[in-house]
Amino acid sequence: MTDAISARRSLYDGDHELLRETVRAFIDKHAAPHAERWRAEGKVDRELFQEAARAGILGFNIPEEYGGAGVTDFRFNAVIGEEFSRHPASDGLAGVGLSNDIVVPYFTDLTDDEQKARWLPGIAAGELVVAVAMTEPGTGSDLAGITTTAVREGDSYVVNGSKVFISNGQNADLIVTAVRTGPDRHGGLSLIVVEADRPGFARGRNLEKIGLHAQDTSELFFQDVRVPAANRLGEEGSGFQALMRNLPQERISIAANAVASIEAVLERTVEYVKERKAFGRTVGSFQNTRFQLADMVTTARVGRTYIDDLLARHSRGELSAADAAAAKFWATEQYVDIVGRCLQLHGAYGYMLEYRIAHDYLDSRITTIYGGTTEIMKEIVARDLGL
Repeated sequence: MTDAISARRSLYDGDHELLRETVRAFIDKHAAPHAERWRAEGKVDRELFQEAARAGILGFNIPEEYGGAGVTDFRFNAVIGEEFSRHPASDGLAGVGLSNDIVVPYFTDLTDDEQKARWLPGIAAGELVVAVAMTEPGTGSDLAGITTTAVREGDSYVVNGSKVFISNGQNADLIVTAVRTGPDRHGGLSLIVVEADRPGFARGRNLEKIGLHAQDTSELFFQDVRVPAANRLGEEGSGFQALMRNLPQERISIAANAVASIEAVLERTVEYVKERKAFGRTVGSFQNTRFQLADMVTTARVGRTYIDDLLARHSRGELSAADAAAAKFWATEQYVDIVGRCLQLHGAYGYMLEYRIAHDYLDSRITTIYGGTTEIMKEIVARDLGL
């Protein structure tokens, strides 16, 4: 990232920057050559997760005794997310980032010793792909409205229901599934890990999306799926609290990736307007172009400083749910706005899929929706104000 666009940073030390070089090499070797094929096929090769594990960038916080790096400093996750977000193959890399920042914490933080021994080695090796299944066709952001049921029968639960918009859904072997085990809207939710080879479990369509074409996003169906009670994470009825506990990290991750994406889009746009000519001069020489980019680069620098401060707080265990929500909606709304403005500076070429800016435009739109919509994020911030 050029110094002209990115704010000066003090968040990382030498070890973090060494990891950055490792991530870049991994992307160049294992993602970039396959990006177009993955987009055409609608999902990545499962081997990507194994290669990420071999490179040491999957399951960074899994304890060493289970095959991970045993590092809980989230700044390492942020480095991985930044490099994934900046690369044109970012949609194919999203599944690894999802595993690291969003799903793996359920397996490291909510499992007992037996569950850790059963699942973590396979996850750390990239042999067991993970997903989390919360959203249902009729619930959206209303987690308390989940209707997928898990009825206790002896030493098992019988799961019935469906989920939708599940990232990693086509490749996943282990699915952390939010289920209703009781009538209370909040206290009646539990988390159960469903293995994809269990009878009655079925993957539906790999959903066709506006963007993120290499990231598989699926419907999942559960019809009398019998799951051992030993697959439950935590106590029965603790699911809602567990979901709320992990959401701030998910949201700061999305915010950090959005700012990294903004920086990459601006860098590519600056390069383009310096080369592209109109009316006998470069597009970058027009006052409107210079003023637009001056405004957007300043936003990127402010955003970088803001998000780096929150990442530092999160690494110290000090990030609040309201801070994460504010960062998530602000950064993603800025991302969507800036991508649209950068596309405009590309003119008609920006509308052509052969140019990366067109993919940026399509990929950016979901960021204000997944992980909690902008409207829900603003509600969280407003409630924190006592309103």
